[in-house]
Amino acid sequence: MRCPKCLKMDDRVIDSRSLKNGEIIRRRRACTRCGHRFTTYEQVVKAILVVLKRDQHREDFDRAKLRASIAHAAIKRPISEPQIDMLVDDIMREIEAEHETEVHSTLIGRKVMDKLEKVDEVAFLRFASIYRRFRDASQFLSEIENLIERQ
Repeated sequence: MRCPKCLKMDDRVIDSRSLKNGEIIRRRRACTRCGHRFTTYEQVVKAILVVLKRDQHREDFDRAKLRASIAHAAIKRPISEPQIDMLVDDIMREIEAEHETEVHSTLIGRKVMDKLEKVDEVAFLRFASIYRRFRDASQFLSEIENLIERQ
């Protein structure tokens, strides 16, 4: 690593710590020439994941978009920001384990619904109404009945 102060390539690691369940390593370094201490972070660079939409066009996976859709379904519900982040992390982990480069948007939607159903039924229904494109109250009522049967 190049020292940010003297620009020499000679340093030593004085401390290492694992962050985010081992996904990131934080290293504290000291330059052997000038003694300046600095921090670096290491993490695996993942392949860019592409989402295949319903209309067959493709777009880069956007974690912020996934988080925003879950947060929108959870408005005024007892779901905390850290819980939303955990849901997003869980969904991301599952998708990355199952798919290397491309994932269908329908699979992402199903995973979100599976997670939301366990956390908050109202947030689940909100998300499902948009994801499944409910056209009228009867479809909404049908989903509520299905939810009650699954309990």
